[in-house]
Amino acid sequence: MKGNKMFKASIAAAMTVSMVGLQAPLAAEAAEGDFNLTIMHTNDTHANLENAPKRATLVKQLRAANPNSLLLDAGDVFSGSLYFNLFEGMADLELMNYMGYDAMTFGNHEFDLGSSEFGHQSLADFVTNAEFPFVSSNVDFSGDPLFTDLQKNVYTADFGKGEIYDGIIKTINGEKVGIFGLTTEETAQISSPDAIEFTNYLAAAEEAVAAFEAEGVNKIIALTHIGYNDSAQFDNDRLLAEGVAGIDVIVGGHTHTALTEGQVIDNNGEPVVIVQTGQYNSNLGQLDVTFNAEGVITSTVGETHPVTLHKVSDAAVDTEAAALLAPFKAEVDEVKNESAGAYTEVFLNGGRNEGGVRTSETNLGNVITDGMLNAAKQIDPDTVIALQNGGGIRSSIDVGEITIGEVLTVMPFGNSLAIMDLTGAELKTALEHSVKEFPKESGGFLHVAGMEFSFDPSQPVGSRVTSANLISEDGVRTKIENTTRYKVATNTFTAAGGDGYKVFADVYADGRVSEPGTIDYEMFIDYISELEVISPMLENRINPTIPFKDINMKDWEYPYVKDLYYRGIMNGTELDTFSPDQNLTRWQAVTILTRIPGLIDEEMVIEDSPFTDISHLPQVRQDEIHAAYAAGLIQGASATKFNPNANISRKHFALLINRVFENINGDFEYDENAPYKDTAKLTAEEQEAVTMLYYHSIATGYNGNFMPSKNATRAEAAKMFSLFMPYTAQ
Repeated sequence: MKGNKMFKASIAAAMTVSMVGLQAPLAAEAAEGDFNLTIMHTNDTHANLENAPKRATLVKQLRAANPNSLLLDAGDVFSGSLYFNLFEGMADLELMNYMGYDAMTFGNHEFDLGSSEFGHQSLADFVTNAEFPFVSSNVDFSGDPLFTDLQKNVYTADFGKGEIYDGIIKTINGEKVGIFGLTTEETAQISSPDAIEFTNYLAAAEEAVAAFEAEGVNKIIALTHIGYNDSAQFDNDRLLAEGVAGIDVIVGGHTHTALTEGQVIDNNGEPVVIVQTGQYNSNLGQLDVTFNAEGVITSTVGETHPVTLHKVSDAAVDTEAAALLAPFKAEVDEVKNESAGAYTEVFLNGGRNEGGVRTSETNLGNVITDGMLNAAKQIDPDTVIALQNGGGIRSSIDVGEITIGEVLTVMPFGNSLAIMDLTGAELKTALEHSVKEFPKESGGFLHVAGMEFSFDPSQPVGSRVTSANLISEDGVRTKIENTTRYKVATNTFTAAGGDGYKVFADVYADGRVSEPGTIDYEMFIDYISELEVISPMLENRINPTIPFKDINMKDWEYPYVKDLYYRGIMNGTELDTFSPDQNLTRWQAVTILTRIPGLIDEEMVIEDSPFTDISHLPQVRQDEIHAAYAAGLIQGASATKFNPNANISRKHFALLINRVFENINGDFEYDENAPYKDTAKLTAEEQEAVTMLYYHSIATGYNGNFMPSKNATRAEAAKMFSLFMPYTAQ
């Protein structure tokens, strides 16, 4: 069935994001002494190379149309796909060299391999083999002998390829342009730099500007990997633009922000333009900027500057680039399709945002920690708990045969096993750190096995954890005591204090960590291959408090209600009452649907639906019904009646979910209807909807029956919708 596709982007975004057309140089005539420069830029590509030959086409076309141009990368080429797992940056470099990058700075993920057997050898090889320079003014490589003679602590116009400079001076059509690099100081906590050190970004930037101005350079670009609006505790582009005079353009990365307009920050009357392309090789950024004779940008429009984000997937393939990629792709395809020896009956949620691995318990996080605990027990039988940082889970796994490629995409870092000897007090300190950002995302959010814990997000940071229990293999719960010692498995990144876990860093320094060396994805594959078939669910291992007094953690619906409550999808019938056994009404079903992030475009013009029986509802509920009708998600009981207060049946709720599924994911394709005994008389659309729920393990029925005409209770709706939510990520 083809659903009515809804608008997914506003007209404004459509006007600023290019598909295959290329933006010409600035239309306004340059005044005498003005200099026009085109900056092409990428960031956070994370080894997503499938479309790199298309990026090469765009680069060639833009260079031909704009002779005064630069091609810059703002870091995080490393980590994120099988191309990195297999080639550790060299596949990316082959394509970057071909495209002729002018400069790159380092992202935090360039330092991910520091704790591996060969340390930063792959990064050193990446630098050495690059046919372009690297700029990095706040990273000190001197502590790592692999970079001896590679780092030149100068700002210079006399630069070479395959070396690291504080900054470089490019001469373009007779004009000097200074480019310097910055990497987030947070790298020390969120990656594995080891002996490589990071200094303050503002001090480094001030030094860079002074060095360039001393050489007569008045057009200065900061190539940064500090984030557009990342935590002010460390660094971000907006603070850089406000805090350091003399910078003209900030080409950024790290926060994966797709800026469809250049953001203009006023620094003492002079504009600073910030740009960033998003992530994963989705876009090639183009900034056409005009400088006057004094080096001041004159092409801004109020608080923004025009930019173009060229959608890479819509470009033509560059055949030479495709030929360069081909041998790498052949190896990736071979590994990608190899079976891991297990089949999953449910979607394994490794996604981001609300309900994802950086904010909540997920079934994939549970399987990963179960596998880690299983492996650790074989090495040290006294191990009772396993912890996995959410930032180390990079992708989801679809229903079906699990492939090696999927596993390596989920766990691309190759982190090895560590077993910590902790007191209960130290463990609780770590749990407090895990939830300190909640409900905001945190890469340090911990998934757990062998234990459960609850926390109250309304309490001050550091005082949120309300209970923590050890769970034995036979299900016996025992309170975790402050003075009792516990063997706790995790990865070496976390054990060494990654993601800001000072309590673990102190334990590591105290010599209470063993490192058996087993690799994370190997533990996962060994575990799931032993099980052969898996269907993990939420198990109330991690429990933010919810306000409802009529359900508790022993109720089957609890994890699903908790999930939807913190996603902002489903509230109670009253502030402290969920009413799990109450039937779901048609208007309530619509409210749940329309709360899916991004489903209904906020800028879409919504006309009133034809329903004459909804005027008694609050205006917000009426607007939700109008929007759902306009998007093709709902129909009326008749041409003019919606029957908002009528109970919704299970088959009709299935219809609503399937329409959303197809609007987001495309048509659901299947060979046979779900094997229920009581669905033969359903319409074709109803059969498809029920079958979609069955094959995705969203609803499995009762004793071989779906009970299509039975009213859906609020508890049943919570379970189905919670299991469905990972499929709504856009």
